[in-house]
Amino acid sequence: AVTLAGKENRRVFVQWGANWCGWCRLLHKLFHDDKNIARKILYEYEVVLVDIGKFDKNTDLAESYDAFTNGFKKAGVPYLTVLDGDSRVVANQDTSVFETGKTYDSNKVLEFLTMNQAVCLEAEAVLRKGLEKAGVSGRRVFLHFGAPWCGWCKRLEAWMARPDVASLLAKDFVDVKIDQDRMTGGKEIKGHFPGSEKAGIPWFAVLDPGGKTLVDSSFQGNNIGFPATDQEIATFGEFLKKGTKVLSETEVQKLLDSLKQPPK
Repeated sequence: AVTLAGKENRRVFVQWGANWCGWCRLLHKLFHDDKNIARKILYEYEVVLVDIGKFDKNTDLAESYDAFTNGFKKAGVPYLTVLDGDSRVVANQDTSVFETGKTYDSNKVLEFLTMNQAVCLEAEAVLRKGLEKAGVSGRRVFLHFGAPWCGWCKRLEAWMARPDVASLLAKDFVDVKIDQDRMTGGKEIKGHFPGSEKAGIPWFAVLDPGGKTLVDSSFQGNNIGFPATDQEIATFGEFLKKGTKVLSETEVQKLLDSLKQPPK
């Protein structure tokens, strides 16, 4: 979760609790049922549920984040810890402050989540940094657009993160993801690329270090998206061949074969 949060500029949302705890179940239900809170968590947090047993499980882990002795050992559960992408504690929170009668105040919970979310990145700065890195390393940029709600985007990102895939792609590409919903100016950046305006996501392209588009995921008027079907995989293969300057045909084929393997 910390690794994902660091990569995506998100936070880790640790919920310390137990199945016997009615307030834990009530809070977790609020996270799921309240649309505003559910959206905030989906967009800004990697959620980790940690079972504390009868205050005798995972206490060493909690202590490492100062969430046990000075946290739920005194305050009880549910208890919340927010971490940044470097595993540093952003907040430890006793949830009794959210209680109102026999339930929780959703506005107070949402305020806590909003206050402790990561600062939004500037899409233009992210792209510029990627292009600079490509220029220094003699590589190209694999630019892809996504959003937290996009399941196919997550499929693409999970595939690109696989060790066997990442090692091959890194030989020729700098990975640059633009979150069109979470990054400031994300949708505007996407609109700068002809053919992407009306295309769904994931939409992707290979850029040279100067920002010139060498090839994109548009094919015969349609966006390839995540290559799942045989036709899409074959088309993606043509995309890679046009976009790479160092990957061999054998390495490209390995990437295509990996797409046919079921996701883990």
